[in-house]
Order: sequence, then structure tokens, then C-alpha cells
Amino acid sequence: MKQVEIFTDGACQGNPGPGGWGAILRYKGYEKEISGGAPLTTNNRMELTAVISALELLKEPCAVNLYSDSKYVCDAINEGWAKKWKSNGWMRNKKEPALNPELWDTLLVLCNKHDVTFIWVKGHAGHPENERCDKLATTQASKFASL
Repeated sequence: MKQVEIFTDGACQGNPGPGGWGAILRYKGYEKEISGGAPLTTNNRMELTAVISALELLKEPCAVNLYSDSKYVCDAINEGWAKKWKSNGWMRNKKEPALNPELWDTLLVLCNKHDVTFIWVKGHAGHPENERCDKLATTQASKFASL
């Protein structure tokens, strides 16, 4: 399997509000930056969208180290919460539905295709790729804020 590194971040101006996401994919020294956004969204949706968008670009199954400052994303995968939510009909518990089920479902499918290791990094702490992804995300959020 090809070894790929992915760095992601999401941002929102208000929550909900205009949002953006950014990602960097790295393979054998080559990098590709991608980004996007939405006029009315949440930070968690943008974090998930960054991860999904990056993984969807991979043309074949890959071994991926994915770096994110989102505890929401990293913990839901690493602790098995997302799989549990799905098996419970997208319920977090007996009374609370899981948020963003369509995004989690897409991410779980991608995690079955690729061997993804989710690695949490502290945001706004000088991590160069995280800082770059934050810039991509906030730039996109600003574009949607001005609409």
C-alpha cells in the first residue's frame, strides 16, 4: 500500500455560520492542497468534510496517517463511537441522535477502503501543516461570509 500523509482542518465564523475546510495530502514528497466551504454550516461538519474530501481523492487503497486538531473526529473514530452510533441507528444514546450521520457514514466507508490512522494534533500550536490547513479553512469561510 502507498503511504500517504493527510493534514486537515475546519473552521467556522459563528457556529453555525459560514465555514471552510482545508487539507494537505502528501505522498513521496509531493503535496496537494485542497479546500472548500459552505455558507451556513458548523465547525464539526467542516472538520469531517476536510477528512472526507482528502480521503476521496485517493485513487487506490492507501495506508494513511491523518493529522487533525479535531477531537470530535479523532475520538469518534479511535474510540469506536462512530461505528457504535451507526450500529445504534445513528443514536448516541437512547435519547440523543448522532449529529452529521451522512458524513460519518461516508467516512466509515472510506476508513474501510483505506488503512487510516487518526492522529490528534493540538491546534494553533505552531504545527506547520495544521497552521496551513487552518489558513485554507479560514480563507474559505471568509469567502462565504462575504456573500
